Amino acid sequence: MIAIAFFILFFGLLAAGTPIFLVLGLCSAFLFWLSGEPLVGVAQVIVDRVNSTTLMALPLFVMAAAFMRQGGVAKALVDLAAAWLGGVRGSLGLVTVVACTLFAAICGSSVATAFAMGTILLPAMIERGYPRSFALGVIGASGTIGIVIPPSLPLILYGIVAEQSVPRLFLAGIVPGLLQAAVFFAWVWYDARRRNFPAEPALPWGERLRVTVRALPALGVPVVVLVGIYGGLVTVTEAAAIAAVVSMLVSLVVYRGFRLAQTLGVIADAIRSAASIMLIIVTALAFGHWMTQSGIPGQLVRWTLDHQLTTWQFLLVINVLLLVLGCFLEVTATLLLVLPILAPALKPLGVDPVHFSIIFTHNMEIGLIHPPVGLNLFVLSTISSAPIGEVIRGILPFLVLLVIVLMLITYIPAMTLWLPNAVLG
Repeated sequence: MIAIAFFILFFGLLAAGTPIFLVLGLCSAFLFWLSGEPLVGVAQVIVDRVNSTTLMALPLFVMAAAFMRQGGVAKALVDLAAAWLGGVRGSLGLVTVVACTLFAAICGSSVATAFAMGTILLPAMIERGYPRSFALGVIGASGTIGIVIPPSLPLILYGIVAEQSVPRLFLAGIVPGLLQAAVFFAWVWYDARRRNFPAEPALPWGERLRVTVRALPALGVPVVVLVGIYGGLVTVTEAAAIAAVVSMLVSLVVYRGFRLAQTLGVIADAIRSAASIMLIIVTALAFGHWMTQSGIPGQLVRWTLDHQLTTWQFLLVINVLLLVLGCFLEVTATLLLVLPILAPALKPLGVDPVHFSIIFTHNMEIGLIHPPVGLNLFVLSTISSAPIGEVIRGILPFLVLLVIVLMLITYIPAMTLWLPNAVLG
């Protein structure tokens, strides 16, 4: 009875257009009221969970992404990819995949990657004669790499909720992220030859080296962060602070994407974005606390064992569930809604939580470009003034590729676990 009332309230509020933090907050309060648990104790639990040094990394990485997005870094990365891919048919499509991968390694946000790259590359591709639907598809799909390659904001949240090492999760995302980029690169190369897309002129070696040197400060940001974390020099939170400072300096001094007087405005935008995420986190923590107290995770384990589901069958069911939820909820909401239920059930069912983090994140990638609520679809529709149906047509081949990659990630755990085990043991 409680479950039915919860789902009616939850989906009713979503259908009414209620912000997700209010949906989670109201539903959590409703559940606690029905179960008779005092809200004072819940508030204390939330304060204890929010008082996390790891959680402090999230707004700092958001700030670094804001500086990078507005500071001219995206253009430097596009120029770098174009310099080395000139002369290849479909050059601009290939440049999009490479530049999105590089930018993802800096900002950690899929929507920010799609927006920054779409602003620069979409007009260029249309001007060179690429079909607009193809251009929208490759930009939107490549932008999803932003939430699996470190530093990934969803992986930070996963680490907090599931109580896993964030550096280990970051390492787990590198190989799957590069695999996804390689699959997209191969498809764009094949499609460009099949449809006779234009090739950009090859630059002389001197010009290539000049463009590469100019892009080095942008590439230095992820290097500083990852070397600091895995060299044992800084924590994830300290690395996030360094990323924010270095991003600001690179944007101001090297690329001059905004003036010093505009810095406060960029910081304010980043704080607004981080604050909206934090509101969702706080209300989701309350929901997760109720889930833990209710014993639902244990019931899920017992149900799975009673029905004699093997590990691969359990993962298949979870993938289908996450793909369906991704059609209606954005990444943070899905993660914070579902993970408190699943996290305690993983080890009893023989699923490595680090491996599952990438399965979960990859499902969320698909949700970002899956109708009807894929955020990247609306970002691209907005910056291009294209109908949402045209964006979806361009995305469809990449959706198929993403599902294939999801199956590989799900059923070949070594692809995810090899690097963190090799580096951290």
